[in-house]
Amino acid sequence: MLTVDFDRLRVGPGTRVIDVGCGAGRHAFQAYRRGADVVAFDQNAADLADVDVMFEAMAAAGEAPEYAKAETVRGDALDLPYGDGEFDVVIASEILEHVPEDDRAVAELARVVKPGGSLAVTVPRWLPERICWALSDEYHANEGGHVRIYRADELRDKITAHGLRYDHQDFAHALHSPYWWLKCAVGVRDNDNPLVRAYHRLLVWDMMSAPALTRTTERLLNPLVGKSVALYFTKPTVR
Repeated sequence: MLTVDFDRLRVGPGTRVIDVGCGAGRHAFQAYRRGADVVAFDQNAADLADVDVMFEAMAAAGEAPEYAKAETVRGDALDLPYGDGEFDVVIASEILEHVPEDDRAVAELARVVKPGGSLAVTVPRWLPERICWALSDEYHANEGGHVRIYRADELRDKITAHGLRYDHQDFAHALHSPYWWLKCAVGVRDNDNPLVRAYHRLLVWDMMSAPALTRTTERLLNPLVGKSVALYFTKPTVR
């Protein structure tokens, strides 16, 4: 389940990509499939170990071109261990809402994008997220949970303040918003609730089968209740 549009980012053979806060690795895997040189970056060692195993399995199965490179790196998003302008594409998907010092994180993301390169940032969208917070404290008030709700224009301004040019905005995962509202209403940890289980089966079926009905429905609903907002930026070239 991708939140970032890799065609818009022009990720392809030889593109140097860092997925900051990669988590389970979904965006790093897609970049690797496209032949990019990928860094999956996170502070969670267990997640990175799983991502590393998946990179090896993809290589063995021929799911990525032989020339593509992929590695995992553990570290802090507030202090990325890279020089200025090292990456063609920087991805930060669903991480800034977890970071108390988000201005520092944004500064680091902007710093490592090369001139002419792209930054894609996604966060939970304001309205669906506000509903979740209203329904459940447990949804966000926990260690490592969400510390803020962004308005898209607020986040856009935070990023452009670091010298990047705003390009585009998209919304994604509208079918997931009602699922999380339901989870928040019945209890975030209550995975055995019949309605939660039924909706989860629907989402899994949709992800595995991508039927035209649900894909069209989500595309139509994304502008209204998309769970995530994706913002795209370019670092201007030096003249």
